[in-house]
Amino acid sequence: MRAGNLLIYAGIALVAVGVMVRLGWFSWFGRLPGDIRSEGDNASFFFPITSMILVSVVASILLTVFDRFFRN
Repeated sequence: MRAGNLLIYAGIALVAVGVMVRLGWFSWFGRLPGDIRSEGDNASFFFPITSMILVSVVASILLTVFDRFFRN
């Protein structure tokens, strides 16, 4: 029963994030200071290091909060 509820909440969260991305609320993502972007005539290189650090910090915080609230 708990796994089913978790899947439902995760699905709702994914739909909400998808709507926000579709509406352009995350247009700043990938353009943060520290994201490396290099464009030449025939090639381009993009390494979103700052954006991925931000994703890692947010995911760690969310997983810690969920672990504390949903622990048996």
